[in-house]
Amino acid sequence: MLYWIFLFVVVLIAVVAGVRLAVSGRAGDRSSAGGTTRTARVAMVAAVYAVLCLVLAPFSFGAIQVRVAEILTLMPIFGAEYIAAVTVGCFLSNLLGVAMGTTAAVDILFGTAATLLAALVTYQLRNIRWKGLAIPAAIPPVLFNAVIVGPEIAIFFSGSPVTVPLIAWNALTVGVGEVISCMVLGVLFARLIESTPALCKLIKA
Repeated sequence: MLYWIFLFVVVLIAVVAGVRLAVSGRAGDRSSAGGTTRTARVAMVAAVYAVLCLVLAPFSFGAIQVRVAEILTLMPIFGAEYIAAVTVGCFLSNLLGVAMGTTAAVDILFGTAATLLAALVTYQLRNIRWKGLAIPAAIPPVLFNAVIVGPEIAIFFSGSPVTVPLIAWNALTVGVGEVISCMVLGVLFARLIESTPALCKLIKA
């Protein structure tokens, strides 16, 4: 319980720090404001990712999951700093998952690695659109989570003997959840940002 409280406080501190950095970035000179604002965005997105996983914990962990926070995995299309943001957010959320007993420590390694690799590739696909939508950029989170987190669940969390069909099943269920959160909700979220000048300016400022 104390561990869970500690991690929750860490997330709240990240949110507060993000707000303070954003305010100081606006108040500072032009030369330092850019870097400060980017740091604020990283802190805020990481905190939002972790909080979404915490609030929606029943849907965020397990073999069958729709991690709503994964809509943020498309954020790297708006800037390289968001690679760090979603990776840190995933790391924090998995720490929270361990604290709450909904996952195990091994998920901190594999889940975070999957998110980092996906974010790096998503960033490379940031300028590619299909019918005006960032669908190509949404594919990496689906694939990396399916091939990394799916087998991880089968090997470390299943009470059944590890078999190829079991691994394939877990990869499929994780992949389907990622399709919903990334390729549907995430793409719509990215489109909302791109079609709203005020939001786009805030995200890319």
